[in-house]
Amino acid sequence: MKTRWVQNGVFTLIEDVTVALTPPENGFYWIDAGIEDLEVLQPLFHLHDLAVEDCLSEEEQRPKIEIYDSHYFIVINSIRFDDEEIFLRALNIFLNKHVIITVTKQKINELRALKPFLWEEEVNSPDRFLYHLADLVVDNYVTVGDRIEDKIEKLEEDILMATKKTHLNEIIGLRSEILWLKKVLVPQRDLIGTLGKKELKLIDHQLQKYFSDIYENAVKIVDTFDTLRDLMGNLREAYQSSVANRANEIMRVFTAVTTIFIPLTFITGVFGMNFDDILGFLHIPHADAISLVIMAFLGIGMYVFFRKKGWL
Repeated sequence: MKTRWVQNGVFTLIEDVTVALTPPENGFYWIDAGIEDLEVLQPLFHLHDLAVEDCLSEEEQRPKIEIYDSHYFIVINSIRFDDEEIFLRALNIFLNKHVIITVTKQKINELRALKPFLWEEEVNSPDRFLYHLADLVVDNYVTVGDRIEDKIEKLEEDILMATKKTHLNEIIGLRSEILWLKKVLVPQRDLIGTLGKKELKLIDHQLQKYFSDIYENAVKIVDTFDTLRDLMGNLREAYQSSVANRANEIMRVFTAVTTIFIPLTFITGVFGMNFDDILGFLHIPHADAISLVIMAFLGIGMYVFFRKKGWL
């Protein structure tokens, strides 16, 4: 657990967390904590039991805001995409007038990337801290959406070039993750909409206009993932069509080869009959060689004919 006094975007590390109980003359306190630190923080800052229970729960928490007497409890889901799987990490936030507490189970990249923004904007209040954090989280969804779209395009090219069985597993897996993610995006969009529209005493009225801007981006992200879901459906159709075309190509080749060998099989069958009276010409010198030449010319001629017709 780290306690920082933030004054106009400048961080000062505080050794004793109890210092944060008293409002500073200027700035606010940011407590970056882990789940295990709630045992200490709950009695100090009178964190609500239900909010703490949500933080400790192993179940996945939907984005939400809960309003209590002395503080707000906010859950935002950070996203990470490693080109194989999408990960969501809950970012639990306790907000009061002079303290913001972030509680996470894993490291959140947005928290590390936040510091330069706070310094540049000379952030001096917990609600502005919350605004920049939410903005980074939403922007990261845009980045992940672009990367997923690039992966879909590459997957489509691979399918058109050479279809593999593994492509179907990739399509099914990626589509499932997009559908699962879509269920999170809607409540997160609604959460940001609440921060931008609802009268909240711990968030400055002027700042709510900026939350409304984030809300517009959140709406666009929901629309983007709707489009990605449709693209995955189109990609599956492309895969099935490619497999069907490949099967048709194989059957066409097999049919052509079978057609070529039908007359050859007939000739060998006739020459294999033991009818000396009827097939006396079989005793002509070099009859076997002549029959092989005829069969070769016949096979090559049929192959050339099929190629000209575009059947092979």
